[in-house]
Parts: sequence; structure tokens; C-alpha cells
Amino acid sequence: MSKANNPKLKSWIEVSADSDFPIQNIPFGIMKKGKGFRVVSIIGDQVIDLFELNKRGYFSGISLDSNVLKSEFLNDFIALGKKKTNKVREKISMLFKHTNRTLKNNEKDKKAILSSVKKANLSLPVKVGDYTDFYSSRDHATNVGKMFRDPANALLPNWLHLPVGYHGRASSIVVSGTPLHRPKGQQLPMGKDKPVFGPCKLLDFELEVAFVVGKSTHLGESITMDNAEDHIFGLTLFNDWSARDIQKWEYVPLGPFLGKSFGSTISPWIVTLEALEPFRSKSPKQTRPKPLPYLRNDKDRNYDINLFVDIVPENGQGKTVCESNFKYMYWNMCQQLVHHTVNGCNVNVGDMCASGTISGPQRGSFGSMLEISWKGTMPVDMPDGSQRKFIHDGDTVIVRGCGEKDGVRIGFGEVNGKILPTKK
Repeated sequence: MSKANNPKLKSWIEVSADSDFPIQNIPFGIMKKGKGFRVVSIIGDQVIDLFELNKRGYFSGISLDSNVLKSEFLNDFIALGKKKTNKVREKISMLFKHTNRTLKNNEKDKKAILSSVKKANLSLPVKVGDYTDFYSSRDHATNVGKMFRDPANALLPNWLHLPVGYHGRASSIVVSGTPLHRPKGQQLPMGKDKPVFGPCKLLDFELEVAFVVGKSTHLGESITMDNAEDHIFGLTLFNDWSARDIQKWEYVPLGPFLGKSFGSTISPWIVTLEALEPFRSKSPKQTRPKPLPYLRNDKDRNYDINLFVDIVPENGQGKTVCESNFKYMYWNMCQQLVHHTVNGCNVNVGDMCASGTISGPQRGSFGSMLEISWKGTMPVDMPDGSQRKFIHDGDTVIVRGCGEKDGVRIGFGEVNGKILPTKK
């Protein structure tokens, strides 16, 4: 276990019990500062400027290009490689350890290096060159199959043999706090044989976790199960907004298009795999059928991360509509990345792969309104007396997630997005 993961570590920065960011986390993000940008981390509610740390000599022993630490995105920092980025993480852990007074007692440096997260202007952490969305929760795929196909044969024939995925739209991935307009497009009303055009009527969220590629490959190269984790830098929470009525009409024969590409929202922080190591959990048995050899998993590659989704009406009280867990995934992210590259497809630093909707076995753990309301037949009662089958204009959807073990809670910061009326 890395020293930075020690559950007994405490910071001289005050950290509340419900914080996602104890000293054991040390995620990475990007903050706008003046006319430029800074690579940052966070402990408690204090954002840490890595450029200023380096400028003042606190990263002595680690050769860091200062330009990398004032980039608009984390891509160049991630490309330094895990050996170096883990050294940065461990150095931050040492500097902010409660017994280390080197920085604690230097008021001038602290003022330049630390700032309140409430005042920080956090931006999209990575430049996403390519984005792939998977469909890897067995409960979710089964639920969808029961609703739209033969309930006795809910899973399509290929589903238990490979991680199904599609290439999504990278340009519309936005950081938490960015409002999105309700999309418009073609829909086929029930009982009709011709489509109509207008605002989406069945707007949904999808609870997902995404990983960020941390090491590029060359065209023709395939990642294996043995080295997949070397190519994964870290994770972020992901809301894959979905226009169900647009999607239903368009998806045959080539899959999702306009029903997905209008927006996806991520958290401003990328939590490293190393920080999440304590939350590894057993992967589900894959024996009936057994995957082909290149996809076989012989290690614990799932993660016990509690996930929550709230819907908050405009000027109203919110409600938690989903409590799920990342450990429910049937196909883990290593299998996803291995399958993604088995044909020689190259990946680049900053590419993002989302898990697909994460649903558990009970209705309360379903990761989309499509499932929670069972295609609109079981509406959710809200505290203000209204009901939700799908998402209304003015609603804010909030996604949260954290792992908890040995008194340590590691989280991602919330992902929130408000839905605005359709833009004319």
C-alpha cells in the first residue's frame, strides 16, 4: 500500500467527516486563474496550486516542467507517466501531513498556494480526444431488454461474450455546473408510422463512472489484461444524459446518435487508481459463458464505490432517486479497455471511456429514470407533490460517489447539471 493511502494519515488542513477529499485522496483537476490555468489538487475545502508549489521549490527531487503545471488540461501532466505523477501525489501527502510544518508555518507561501474551493473556478479537467460509452451493467442491460424485447431473452446474444460499446461525442462533455438545454429532434409517437420533430419529452440521466486513459498506444497495438491498469490514470463520475424518445427512433441499425450527443457531464476531479486501491472488490464470476481468453479476468478489478443520484426541482426540495454501486459492473474497465484495443485501435492520453449505466438488482439501485419509473409506468413522488417519470425543465440532477473504508472516505466531488428549456 502506498504511504499516501495510510488510513491513519491526517492533514494540518481541516477536513470535515463528510468531505470527499481527505489527505488520502489527492485527486487532480484544472483551475482557471486570471487569464490562465493551473493544475491543482484538493484537501478538505482547500485547492492546492501545483504550479505555485513547484515555483517555490516544494517539488524538489521531482523534475517538473512548470509549463505543464499551467496547462489548460491535465493531458500533459498525465502524459508524464504514473511513476512521476505518483511521486507528485506522495510529495503533496508529505507536505500536508499534520506533523509537517514546512509549509504550514509559511504564511506567504500558503497564501499563494491555497485557495478556498468555494472561490475556485474549476474547469474541464481533460481534453477528451475520443470518448467511448460502454453498456456493461448486467442488471441495466437486463432491465432494458425486459422493457423493449422478450423478457425471457433480455440480453442480446453477444452481451455475455464482450463489453458492448459505441463511439460517443467528445466535444459535448462538460464539467459539473454547466447547464444544458433540452435537446430537440425526431421522435416516433406511440401508434404512429411517421416521425414528428420537437423537444425531447423523455429526458433521462444515466449514472456512470468513466476512466481516463493515462498512457497512449500505437495503431495496431493491443492492451492486455496484464497491463491494462498501466493505461488507466484515474476515474471521474459521469452523467450520460439521454433523450430516450429521440434515441428509440434513431438507434436502429447503428446505435445511439443524437439521443446522446447533446451533452454529458463529469466531475471536475480525476481520482487516481492508486487512491482507489483500498476499495477494490471481487469481480463477478464469468463462467456461463466463459469469456474468450483475451478477456478472462483472474483478479479483483471491481471497486466498491457507493453512488447516488438526486433530482432537485427548481426552487424545490431534492430527492435521492438512486443508490447504486460501481461494484455491480459485469464487465470491468480493464476488460473494456482490452476489448477496445484488441483490433489494434490506438488510444491516447485523455481519452475517456464511460462504464454505461450502473444499475443494481433492486429498483432503488437502478441507474436511470427509464428503469426507476419503468418506462414511465411507475412515477417517482417528489417532496413538493409533483412526480417524475423523466427529467423536467428546471430540474438539477446531482451525481455523487465515494468509497468508505477504515474511517476514510474517498470521493469525486459532485456532478451537477441543470436542464434548461429547448433552445430555439
